[in-house]
Amino acid sequence: MTQITIRPLTTHQEYAQTRQIHMATWGVDASETIPPLSMHAFQHNGGILLGAYDGEEMVGYILGTLGAIEAPNRIDQVAAARLKLFSVIMGILPEYQNHGIGYQLKLAQREAALRMGLRLITWTYDPLESRNGRLNIGKLGGISHKYYRDFHGPMAGRNAGLASDRFEAEWWVTSNRVEGRVAQQRRPLTLDAMLGAGAVLVNEAQFDGDGLPIPPLEFAHSDNNLLLAEIPSDIQAIKAVDMALARHWRQHTRQLFEHYFAANFAVTDFVFQPAANGRSRSFYLLTHNNS
Repeated sequence: MTQITIRPLTTHQEYAQTRQIHMATWGVDASETIPPLSMHAFQHNGGILLGAYDGEEMVGYILGTLGAIEAPNRIDQVAAARLKLFSVIMGILPEYQNHGIGYQLKLAQREAALRMGLRLITWTYDPLESRNGRLNIGKLGGISHKYYRDFHGPMAGRNAGLASDRFEAEWWVTSNRVEGRVAQQRRPLTLDAMLGAGAVLVNEAQFDGDGLPIPPLEFAHSDNNLLLAEIPSDIQAIKAVDMALARHWRQHTRQLFEHYFAANFAVTDFVFQPAANGRSRSFYLLTHNNS
């Protein structure tokens, strides 16, 4: 793999390539992808469509379109004051995943949004996908306080079989928080450090004989200002061997996040604890909005 470059898509051949990358990334057929003509139309009308290239080969892409912040109680507010970028989809060929290309694409998307004068980028993602949580919340500095049940309805490909619950990630791209994360001004959090700082782990998992993490029967109800919520470090591996357990994790975390979001908590960071024995652990840090 040569040095990856990021640039806007410019040809209809490149628009067509996004469909192939989408299918390879998510294991779906062409009917589940965004048509290349729509890709071109989005870009032509203010969308941000960027490709990641290994030499001349497109190996990933990211699409964002203009949207508006929901403000139902501000009917006097003009649309321009509520503009944001909605990041629709990002796809990376499987053989190029886990090489930091998604991070590069998101940083390029941020730069494009800043040039347009936008302060906010939002997108949705599966909160059980630890890899996405580490990127979206931990590395990029996104936050989340909105949980949507079965957001996309029944899914195909690698997402089949599990309710499509989603976090909405908010990326306030001009904030000191995000600038600090992008500049890599701090080390990733550790579990010991957060517990030492007084964080309460509300749903500690236990590993069964096959090394699969099992959530507790109930999560703890706490009014502590710092909370840790555990998720599986590899939900796709769980789905491959025990779909019932994957669904159990979905129901467990759905109730947990809905409870704490309603109590004015937000997801503000991510903790990953690697383990050589395959029993890595992943946690969201929740903080109270009044703290």
